[in-house]
Amino acid sequence: MSGARSEAAAQGRFARFIGWVDERFPLTAMIKEHATEYYAAKNFNAWYVFGVLALMVLVIQLVTGIFLTMNYKPSATEAFASVEYIMRDVQWGWLIRYMHSTGASAFFIVVYLHMFRALLYGSYKNPRELLWIIGMVIYLALMAEAFMGYLLPWGQMSYWGAQVIVSLFGAIPGIGGELVEWIRGDYFISDITLNRFFALHVAAVPLALILLVVMHILALHETGSLNPDGIEIKERKNEKGIPLDGIAFHPYYTAKDLVAIVIFLMLFAAVIFFAPEMGGYFLEHANFEPANSLKTPEHIAPVWYFTPFYAILRSVPSKGWGAFLMLMAIVLLFFLPWLDRCRVKSIRYRGSSYKAALAIFVVSFVALGYLGLQPATEKVYVYASRAFTIVYFLFFLLMPFYTRAEKTRPVPERVVYKAGS
Repeated sequence: MSGARSEAAAQGRFARFIGWVDERFPLTAMIKEHATEYYAAKNFNAWYVFGVLALMVLVIQLVTGIFLTMNYKPSATEAFASVEYIMRDVQWGWLIRYMHSTGASAFFIVVYLHMFRALLYGSYKNPRELLWIIGMVIYLALMAEAFMGYLLPWGQMSYWGAQVIVSLFGAIPGIGGELVEWIRGDYFISDITLNRFFALHVAAVPLALILLVVMHILALHETGSLNPDGIEIKERKNEKGIPLDGIAFHPYYTAKDLVAIVIFLMLFAAVIFFAPEMGGYFLEHANFEPANSLKTPEHIAPVWYFTPFYAILRSVPSKGWGAFLMLMAIVLLFFLPWLDRCRVKSIRYRGSSYKAALAIFVVSFVALGYLGLQPATEKVYVYASRAFTIVYFLFFLLMPFYTRAEKTRPVPERVVYKAGS
């Protein structure tokens, strides 16, 4: 009896504390709106875990980044040595550094899979156009964050990769030269460039990313998550206003997400402890040499997650047109909600033309990623890059025509649920 009374007293104190908080901050209301009373379709599958995984990797990057800045020195004369100091002398420094470098690649892996899920199930279509656009802005911010962080180790590939990418802005007519000088803060990649990239990498862009992620989640919870059947569950509710095909996000999907997180962390740990450099794809071998402005590496290529766009850049002899096509390859993604004219959202009920086009697009994107890592001196790689670049752009430019004409299957009125799906 005494144990029951003490437990009841503890629960009463906790309830009073929550009540005190709710009077000053809408904690319970937020939990209800975004978790316990936020209803999602009951037929989510494995493709729906990558958004949560992206959020988790963002937390990993922020935490490890804070610890790295405690020992990193943003100076051209000390940056490389400070990274070596972190790796060799700081307690658990090697683990923190490898978590951060592996986390960068993991971030792009889960984001690319998250975007692919949107292509599968039409998550960019009405009424989720703004949700998609915010997500694409997050992708751009992530690219900027990764690029600026790539310079910070001040290795050979960091220095020369930044030199190549920054010089692309010089292709802009009229203001190109002044813009490149403004970005670098100098006439060449120098200590000033390193300092400003460090400031942007650890402060400005992470703050923007956090804000954008909050906006993305709020927009998602306003429209609701689209399910694999492409059916709006909000259209059919019971007398209590609860979607007939919906279940509360917490505890049902938080439990499933925890399983995905555990599996991901196991794979993440396996890479960190057994293959943190991933054969040079996550950390290039040339980046273990200090930056030398007088020694150009034999082959300059960005990290793997930039290589599809780098292959598009190199596929055109003209630097200006190459930079333009690389930019357009990203810009076209913003217009996807309006390029896709099919009334059916989910690939489950779409025609064979879109399925074939999406498969070809994925092949072209992966092929461009591979070709971007290869030397540009081989003509076969150049011609292949041009061919796959054409395929990449045709996916978007022809989309209004083949999506309008595709033969679709009837979409069910209620979501299709199968145990274990």
